[in-house]
Amino acid sequence: MKKIDPQVEEAVDTLSLNGLARRRLLSGAGMLSASAAAAALLSACSADNKSDDNSSGGGVGDFPETPKWRFVFVNHVTTNPFFTPTQYGAADACALLNASYQWTGSKDSSVPEMVSAMSSAVSAKADGIAVAVVDKNAFKSPVDKALDAGIPTLSYNADGARGDPGTSRLCYVGQDLYQSGVELGRRIASLMPSGGDAVGFIATPGALNIQPRIDGATDAIKASGKSINFKSVASGAELPKELSTIDAYVSGHKNLKGLFAVDAGSTESVGKVVKKYGLKKQNVVAGGFDLNPNTLTAINAGDLDFTIDQQPYLQGFLSVLYLWMYKLSGGLVIPSVTDTGLLFVTKDNVDPYLQTKTRYEGSSTKQQLIKRSGPIAHA
Repeated sequence: MKKIDPQVEEAVDTLSLNGLARRRLLSGAGMLSASAAAAALLSACSADNKSDDNSSGGGVGDFPETPKWRFVFVNHVTTNPFFTPTQYGAADACALLNASYQWTGSKDSSVPEMVSAMSSAVSAKADGIAVAVVDKNAFKSPVDKALDAGIPTLSYNADGARGDPGTSRLCYVGQDLYQSGVELGRRIASLMPSGGDAVGFIATPGALNIQPRIDGATDAIKASGKSINFKSVASGAELPKELSTIDAYVSGHKNLKGLFAVDAGSTESVGKVVKKYGLKKQNVVAGGFDLNPNTLTAINAGDLDFTIDQQPYLQGFLSVLYLWMYKLSGGLVIPSVTDTGLLFVTKDNVDPYLQTKTRYEGSSTKQQLIKRSGPIAHA
């Protein structure tokens, strides 16, 4: 009997023949049919593999082809610079996944305007909605209507009140807001060991993207036992108003030992006011939230002691990704609640933020690979 190619034997074995039939097929006159059968089997296996490898059918990566889904972001301060990297994140995810997004809502935290924007998104049959739930009551019905219409809806940046999201959203993408306030309060207590008067500026009191931070900070300061008189003051939703309000308040309260803020615009304004009046020379401590370029510059100059990063880029990028995967999987891949984290940025670690302008922090429009080296900081 001629030597049989191992591949032929392997292919014939897949036919599950009994011993006699197998020997007859691989010997004598059966050789031709065995080889032909094996060749056919190998060809079929190869074709199957190619079909599996190219199952995308023209979609991105190995995914199947999809419609160009359109996702709508409903925001409470549409022109606030904090959300510049959020929009870059959404745009980058859309470019990666062949989707598109719309940025809408209110420029000055008007909840009725946001609700109207949500209604428009539902009426226009958006493929997915991401909404900042800054009011625990107002968005319950709009979110229900979206879900009833088969539109996947998640919250980002704000998720109702502590312990009460206020909606039936699929998930939340953003910082644990109350806990971030607790960490702020602990930092304030550590910077003011002797106590004194301190103020916490908040753009829109009651708005649930920032009110939990003030609440957390207040609770942490009380728990510290320090004699810190911490007062919350409204600063306004737009940057020019925030700056003028904070400037006026500081001018009228000469005994302040601490200036803090729980939103991006107010934090940037605190840094400017501290510099304007030379308050660091008077041992005033200051800090807040987010990575506006002017805030980072103020930290480097020593006018701010810290700011807190919450990864706004990811709040846009992951929201698009989660909505897209929900659509792709027919609702089988349910998006999960995602805490985008908390990092204190101080003069000790601000350099990387300043040395490279990036889309990830909203300081550049440029697409680029940012290389790093050296150990990664850890506890």
